[in-house]
Amino acid sequence: MRYLTAGESHGPQLTAILEGVPAGLALTEEMINEQLSRRQKGYGRGRRMQIEKDQVQILSGVRHGKTMGSPITLVVENRDFKHWTKIMGAAPLGEEEEQEVKRKITRPRPGHADLNGALKYGHRDMRNVLERSSARETTARVAAGAVARIILSQLGIKVAGHVLEIGGVRAENTNYGTIEELQEKTESSPVRCLDEAAAEKMMRAIDEAKEQGDSIGGIVEVVVEGMPAGVGSYVHYDRKLDGKLAGAIMSINAFKGVEIGIGFEAAHKPGSQVHDEILWDKEKGYTRGSNNAGGLEGGMSTGMPIVVRGVMKPIPTLYKPLQSIDIDTKEPFKASIERSDSCAVPAASVVAEAVVAWELAAAVLEHFGHDRIDAIKDHVEQYKEYTRNF
Repeated sequence: MRYLTAGESHGPQLTAILEGVPAGLALTEEMINEQLSRRQKGYGRGRRMQIEKDQVQILSGVRHGKTMGSPITLVVENRDFKHWTKIMGAAPLGEEEEQEVKRKITRPRPGHADLNGALKYGHRDMRNVLERSSARETTARVAAGAVARIILSQLGIKVAGHVLEIGGVRAENTNYGTIEELQEKTESSPVRCLDEAAAEKMMRAIDEAKEQGDSIGGIVEVVVEGMPAGVGSYVHYDRKLDGKLAGAIMSINAFKGVEIGIGFEAAHKPGSQVHDEILWDKEKGYTRGSNNAGGLEGGMSTGMPIVVRGVMKPIPTLYKPLQSIDIDTKEPFKASIERSDSCAVPAASVVAEAVVAWELAAAVLEHFGHDRIDAIKDHVEQYKEYTRNF
């Protein structure tokens, strides 16, 4: 199972083409729109979220509410494009029109793809870079991830995410009972945080950053329950499930770090306090006494909850811009200002859920087959029975 996305931040639309989704899966636009709406929420979002009310159109691969096994095309319209038709239109411009086009960018923003992308592709107007490197592209990835979540839910696998830290404010009380409780609590929090006291401090930190024309980052965590043991592989580096999850998290705009389970904390502890003891139960089969490994060992799932965290840096588009160099004049200037958020960590947690869901769904289909959802469900149940009695 794979997908591609296309589209620019201020272009006419964002597109995702999904290949390998099994046939017979119930799928509607409303199911995907639910996840797109979650991505647009969150304390600290900018004016763009007031302009765009993301709604998906399913243009292929689904008939009468069921997937057909053929490629699925998902499209999300950029409503703001009507104000950018001359700037971002595909048609060639005449000489007079070209002179009228504004917003040419020759001052790269520190921390962004602007300069490196211009050097790579030879763009003298770096709008060609920022339009595609923009986090607006994650809209298409959340749409694809929504389909993956539906596949996983059919197999008894549940995905949830939450915010652990924003701007140096760390959530302390992150306990929850069921994954449904985790989902419910974070949906009611403006910053998707389980710790209400920490959430208040996080919002104050976001307000302070906005007042100062600055931005702040944070840490998000994704938890997945119900994953069967043995999905992934130890036989080749590129088939290891933890490697795929780490790559997926790091592919999200502005993410600069990832850890699984206790992650970097393992460097400070002896092995006796790190590795999870193996237990056996007649009802559950093989389990672990703890979950420091975050549900992954040797490149494969253990059957315990998968726990993945990602670190998001502050958004590089600032309202008090840092110094840069104009690529035309080579003179120092303050970097260009583009409309942006002061903090997108709550939204990023939704994106993290989406990319993790996609990688897990792809791995599950590779393990159990991918043609028909009903057959896959049978294979998963048979495999769970096999591992319980192994």
